[in-house]
Amino acid sequence: MRAVFGLVLIVGVALAGGAVMMAKNYISAYQTELARERAARDAVVPTVQVMVANRALRYGETITAEDVRAVRWPKNAMPEGTFTSAEALFPIEDEPRFVLRAMEKDEAVLALKITEPGEDAGITSRLERGMRAFTIKVDVASGVSGFLRPGDRVDVYWTGSTRDAIEGGRGELTKLIGTNIQLIAIDQTAGEDIDGTVIARTVTVAALPQQVAGLAQAQNTGRLSLALVGADDDTVASAMDVDQRILLGIEEDTQPVAKEKKVCTIRTRRGAEVVDIPIPCTN
Repeated sequence: MRAVFGLVLIVGVALAGGAVMMAKNYISAYQTELARERAARDAVVPTVQVMVANRALRYGETITAEDVRAVRWPKNAMPEGTFTSAEALFPIEDEPRFVLRAMEKDEAVLALKITEPGEDAGITSRLERGMRAFTIKVDVASGVSGFLRPGDRVDVYWTGSTRDAIEGGRGELTKLIGTNIQLIAIDQTAGEDIDGTVIARTVTVAALPQQVAGLAQAQNTGRLSLALVGADDDTVASAMDVDQRILLGIEEDTQPVAKEKKVCTIRTRRGAEVVDIPIPCTN
């Protein structure tokens, strides 16, 4: 009897110990999961609603409510000019908005990439206050071999003869007449999503009225060439004039020419002989 009691006691102690270990493991796992959940909650970034493109949008297209959708966007990484609701994007129902810059699917819709409500998507919407659009004729050489795109910046050079403008002009001269001028259209295309190389016949630039006058005069009196400015280049090219002498490194003779002394005379007759007599010059 005592043996049976002892065996039952041993089994009871073993079961109690097992129960304690199971409870300890459960509590430890619960505490680990709770700590993990708290860490995940602390790592959550605050978000706000942002309107994004529901499909790829290209220049000139009308953007509608079906073309956008709302997503959650990290609050600390919101691009400038986003729209937080469809009402903000389409404040006036009967006045559509047009795409100015291409957007891919799920890209945030920004104010600078679309027109104002009811505004046309022509190049007038891309002109800043005080600027004017001016068209320059180009070819494969002067147009940088077709690598120009709307939105690029260029330096403009004029090559022409100075003989009619400057007395004693020495033939053709190349002069920098405009720096960092922005292109707003290539031929009839104002969108930046041009595929492949396009050999343009005209480019349209945005310039101040005074620059437009200079470009018009330069285009009528000579040839214009464009030099593409790098995307991250913030330098401004300095004014320069290059003619054939500078190009070939020929130095101009600047030595003073000795003036021939002026002699004044009067002619008189002495009998049958005519004599020239020197006298002081009065003028």
